[in-house]
Amino acid sequence: MKSSEFVSKFKSWYLWKNLIAMAVVVVLLCLGAKFGLDIYTHHGEAIAIPNLKHMQLADAKHILSNLGLEVQVVDTGYKKTLPPDCILEQSPAPGERVKSGHVIYVTINSPHSPTITLPDIIDNCSLREAMAKLTAMGFKLGTPQYIPGEKDWVYGILVKGRHVVAGEKISVESTLIVQVGNGMRSADDSVNYVDPEIPDTKEDNNDVDEFQVVTGPEAGEPANKHNHSDQ
Repeated sequence: MKSSEFVSKFKSWYLWKNLIAMAVVVVLLCLGAKFGLDIYTHHGEAIAIPNLKHMQLADAKHILSNLGLEVQVVDTGYKKTLPPDCILEQSPAPGERVKSGHVIYVTINSPHSPTITLPDIIDNCSLREAMAKLTAMGFKLGTPQYIPGEKDWVYGILVKGRHVVAGEKISVESTLIVQVGNGMRSADDSVNYVDPEIPDTKEDNNDVDEFQVVTGPEAGEPANKHNHSDQ
Protein backbone atom coordinates (compact mmCIF):
# COMPACT_ATOMS: atom_id res chain seq x y z
CA MET A 1 0.00 0.00 0.00
CA LYS A 2 1.29 3.40 -0.98
CA SER A 3 1.58 6.16 1.54
CA SER A 4 -0.90 8.27 -0.39
CA GLU A 5 -3.52 5.52 -0.18
CA PHE A 6 -2.96 5.09 3.57
CA VAL A 7 -3.38 8.81 4.18
CA SER A 8 -6.54 8.90 2.08
CA LYS A 9 -8.07 6.01 4.08
CA PHE A 10 -7.05 7.67 7.35
CA LYS A 11 -8.88 10.79 6.26
CA SER A 12 -11.95 8.74 5.34
CA TRP A 13 -15.18 9.70 7.18
CA TYR A 14 -16.14 6.01 7.51
CA LEU A 15 -13.09 5.28 9.62
CA TRP A 16 -13.69 8.25 11.89
CA LYS A 17 -17.32 7.34 12.27
CA ASN A 18 -16.40 3.87 13.51
CA LEU A 19 -13.84 5.24 15.94
CA ILE A 20 -16.33 7.74 17.36
CA ALA A 21 -18.96 5.03 17.72
CA MET A 22 -16.53 2.81 19.62
CA ALA A 23 -15.57 5.69 21.92
CA VAL A 24 -19.23 6.44 22.64
CA VAL A 25 -19.88 2.79 23.49
CA VAL A 26 -16.91 2.71 25.90
CA VAL A 27 -18.09 5.91 27.62
CA LEU A 28 -21.64 4.60 27.95
CA LEU A 29 -20.39 1.33 29.41
CA CYS A 30 -18.29 3.17 31.98
CA LEU A 31 -21.15 5.47 32.95
CA GLY A 32 -23.58 2.55 33.14
CA ALA A 33 -21.28 0.57 35.37
CA LYS A 34 -20.71 3.54 37.67
CA PHE A 35 -24.35 4.54 38.08
CA GLY A 36 -25.53 0.95 38.22
CA LEU A 37 -23.12 0.20 41.04
CA ASP A 38 -24.20 3.34 42.89
CA ILE A 39 -27.83 2.33 42.62
CA TYR A 40 -27.08 -1.22 43.77
CA THR A 41 -25.07 -0.04 46.80
CA HIS A 42 -27.37 2.90 47.63
CA HIS A 43 -24.58 5.37 47.04
CA GLY A 44 -24.99 8.54 49.06
CA GLU A 45 -27.77 7.01 51.18
CA ALA A 46 -27.24 7.17 54.97
CA ILE A 47 -29.90 6.26 57.54
CA ALA A 48 -29.26 7.28 61.14
CA ILE A 49 -29.94 4.38 63.52
CA PRO A 50 -32.41 5.37 66.27
CA ASN A 51 -31.88 4.62 69.95
CA LEU A 52 -33.74 1.36 70.63
CA LYS A 53 -32.59 0.84 74.23
CA HIS A 54 -35.43 0.11 76.69
CA MET A 55 -37.89 0.02 73.77
CA GLN A 56 -40.24 -2.94 73.32
CA LEU A 57 -39.16 -5.30 70.54
CA ALA A 58 -42.46 -4.94 68.65
CA ASP A 59 -42.17 -1.13 68.63
CA ALA A 60 -38.55 -1.30 67.49
CA LYS A 61 -39.48 -3.58 64.58
CA HIS A 62 -42.16 -1.11 63.46
CA ILE A 63 -39.80 1.90 63.59
CA LEU A 64 -36.95 0.16 61.80
CA SER A 65 -39.28 -1.22 59.13
CA ASN A 66 -40.40 2.32 58.27
CA LEU A 67 -36.73 3.31 57.92
CA GLY A 68 -35.98 0.38 55.63
CA LEU A 69 -33.94 -1.44 58.29
CA GLU A 70 -34.28 -4.88 59.84
CA VAL A 71 -33.90 -6.14 63.41
CA GLN A 72 -32.64 -9.49 64.69
CA VAL A 73 -32.54 -10.82 68.28
CA VAL A 74 -29.14 -12.39 69.01
CA ASP A 75 -29.17 -12.76 72.81
CA THR A 76 -31.21 -12.38 76.01
CA GLY A 77 -30.35 -10.86 79.36
CA TYR A 78 -32.19 -10.18 82.57
CA LYS A 79 -32.96 -7.01 84.48
CA LYS A 80 -35.55 -7.33 87.21
CA THR A 81 -36.71 -3.70 86.89
CA LEU A 82 -37.45 -3.92 83.14
CA PRO A 83 -40.36 -5.68 81.38
CA PRO A 84 -39.91 -8.78 79.19
CA ASP A 85 -38.90 -8.24 75.52
CA CYS A 86 -37.41 -4.86 76.39
CA ILE A 87 -34.27 -4.10 74.36
CA LEU A 88 -31.16 -4.03 76.54
CA GLU A 89 -28.40 -3.57 73.94
CA GLN A 90 -28.13 -2.87 70.21
CA SER A 91 -25.49 -3.04 67.50
CA PRO A 92 -24.63 -0.83 65.62
CA ALA A 93 -24.94 1.89 68.24
CA PRO A 94 -27.51 4.71 68.04
CA GLY A 95 -26.55 7.54 65.70
CA GLU A 96 -24.45 5.46 63.31
CA ARG A 97 -25.39 5.76 59.64
CA VAL A 98 -26.09 2.70 57.55
CA LYS A 99 -27.64 1.86 54.20
CA SER A 100 -31.17 0.63 53.61
CA GLY A 101 -31.68 -3.05 54.43
CA HIS A 102 -29.02 -3.10 57.15
CA VAL A 103 -29.70 -5.48 60.08
CA ILE A 104 -29.72 -4.12 63.64
CA TYR A 105 -28.79 -6.78 66.22
CA VAL A 106 -30.42 -6.49 69.65
CA THR A 107 -30.36 -8.16 73.09
CA ILE A 108 -33.75 -8.35 74.81
CA ASN A 109 -34.84 -8.82 78.42
CA SER A 110 -35.86 -12.35 79.39
CA PRO A 111 -39.21 -12.89 81.16
CA HIS A 112 -37.53 -15.27 83.62
CA SER A 113 -34.46 -14.84 85.78
CA PRO A 114 -31.54 -17.06 84.71
CA THR A 115 -30.70 -20.13 86.78
CA ILE A 116 -27.41 -21.67 87.91
CA THR A 117 -26.81 -25.35 88.71
CA LEU A 118 -25.82 -25.91 92.33
CA PRO A 119 -22.38 -27.57 92.55
CA ASP A 120 -21.55 -30.57 94.74
CA ILE A 121 -20.47 -28.78 97.93
CA ILE A 122 -22.81 -30.28 100.54
CA ASP A 123 -20.83 -32.49 102.94
CA ASN A 124 -17.92 -32.11 100.56
CA CYS A 125 -16.02 -28.95 101.52
CA SER A 126 -15.45 -26.27 104.13
CA LEU A 127 -17.41 -23.05 104.52
CA ARG A 128 -14.60 -20.96 103.03
CA GLU A 129 -14.33 -23.18 99.95
CA ALA A 130 -18.12 -23.29 99.49
CA MET A 131 -18.59 -19.51 99.72
CA ALA A 132 -15.71 -18.83 97.32
CA LYS A 133 -17.09 -21.27 94.75
CA LEU A 134 -20.71 -20.09 95.01
CA THR A 135 -19.75 -16.41 94.80
CA ALA A 136 -17.61 -17.03 91.72
CA MET A 137 -20.54 -18.77 90.02
CA GLY A 138 -22.83 -15.77 90.64
CA PHE A 139 -24.95 -16.99 93.57
CA LYS A 140 -26.26 -14.58 96.21
CA LEU A 141 -25.27 -15.69 99.73
CA GLY A 142 -26.86 -14.87 103.05
CA THR A 143 -25.49 -15.21 106.58
CA PRO A 144 -24.39 -18.82 107.24
CA GLN A 145 -26.52 -20.86 109.64
CA TYR A 146 -24.52 -22.72 112.28
CA ILE A 147 -25.68 -26.13 113.39
CA PRO A 148 -24.13 -28.86 115.58
CA GLY A 149 -21.38 -30.63 113.71
CA GLU A 150 -17.75 -30.49 112.67
CA LYS A 151 -16.50 -26.91 112.75
CA ASP A 152 -16.75 -25.02 109.43
CA TRP A 153 -17.96 -28.09 107.53
CA VAL A 154 -20.87 -27.60 105.09
CA TYR A 155 -23.88 -29.79 105.94
CA GLY A 156 -26.62 -28.29 103.78
CA ILE A 157 -27.93 -25.41 101.61
CA LEU A 158 -31.25 -23.63 102.20
CA VAL A 159 -33.22 -21.62 99.62
CA LYS A 160 -36.34 -19.92 100.99
CA GLY A 161 -36.28 -22.36 103.91
CA ARG A 162 -36.07 -25.43 101.67
CA HIS A 163 -33.12 -27.79 101.46
CA VAL A 164 -31.65 -28.03 97.95
CA VAL A 165 -29.29 -30.64 96.54
CA ALA A 166 -26.38 -30.68 94.11
CA GLY A 167 -27.45 -30.45 90.46
CA GLU A 168 -30.60 -28.44 91.21
CA LYS A 169 -31.12 -25.26 89.14
CA ILE A 170 -31.51 -22.16 91.32
CA SER A 171 -32.47 -18.63 90.28
CA VAL A 172 -29.73 -16.01 90.49
CA GLU A 173 -32.22 -13.88 92.40
CA SER A 174 -32.52 -16.43 95.23
CA THR A 175 -30.40 -16.14 98.37
CA LEU A 176 -28.52 -19.24 99.52
CA ILE A 177 -28.06 -19.98 103.23
CA VAL A 178 -25.16 -22.30 103.94
CA GLN A 179 -25.62 -24.62 106.93
CA VAL A 180 -22.25 -25.10 108.58
CA GLY A 181 -21.02 -26.96 111.65
CA ASN A 182 -20.29 -24.97 114.82
CA GLY A 183 -17.77 -27.40 116.25
CA MET A 184 -20.13 -28.85 118.87
CA ARG A 185 -21.31 -32.46 118.76
CA SER A 186 -25.05 -33.00 118.79
CA ALA A 187 -26.66 -35.17 121.46
CA ASP A 188 -27.94 -37.33 118.62
CA ASP A 189 -24.34 -38.07 117.68
CA SER A 190 -23.41 -39.46 121.19
CA VAL A 191 -22.14 -43.01 121.29
CA ASN A 192 -23.72 -45.50 123.72
CA TYR A 193 -21.31 -48.20 124.79
CA VAL A 194 -22.86 -51.61 125.54
CA ASP A 195 -21.03 -54.40 127.34
CA PRO A 196 -20.50 -57.34 125.04
CA GLU A 197 -22.50 -60.49 125.75
CA ILE A 198 -20.51 -63.53 126.94
CA PRO A 199 -21.84 -66.71 125.35
CA ASP A 200 -22.97 -69.54 127.67
CA THR A 201 -20.43 -72.25 126.97
CA LYS A 202 -22.40 -74.80 128.99
CA GLU A 203 -25.39 -74.64 126.71
CA ASP A 204 -23.32 -74.50 123.56
CA ASN A 205 -21.01 -77.43 124.40
CA ASN A 206 -23.34 -79.45 126.70
CA ASP A 207 -20.46 -79.72 129.20
CA VAL A 208 -21.16 -80.88 132.79
CA ASP A 209 -19.43 -79.15 135.67
CA GLU A 210 -17.57 -81.94 137.51
CA PHE A 211 -16.86 -79.81 140.57
CA GLN A 212 -19.13 -80.10 143.69
CA VAL A 213 -19.64 -77.30 146.08
CA VAL A 214 -18.36 -78.16 149.55
CA THR A 215 -19.97 -76.32 152.41
CA GLY A 216 -18.17 -75.59 155.68
CA PRO A 217 -19.34 -76.73 159.17
CA GLU A 218 -22.46 -75.12 160.48
CA ALA A 219 -22.19 -72.77 163.38
CA GLY A 220 -21.98 -74.54 166.81
CA GLU A 221 -21.16 -77.91 165.26
CA PRO A 222 -17.77 -79.45 166.23
CA ALA A 223 -15.35 -79.53 163.38
CA ASN A 224 -14.44 -83.23 164.08
CA LYS A 225 -17.99 -84.56 163.97
CA HIS A 226 -17.55 -86.35 160.74
CA ASN A 227 -14.26 -87.81 161.89
CA HIS A 228 -15.87 -89.56 164.90
CA SER A 229 -18.62 -91.04 162.85
CA ASP A 230 -16.17 -92.50 160.45
CA GLN A 231 -14.30 -94.35 163.16
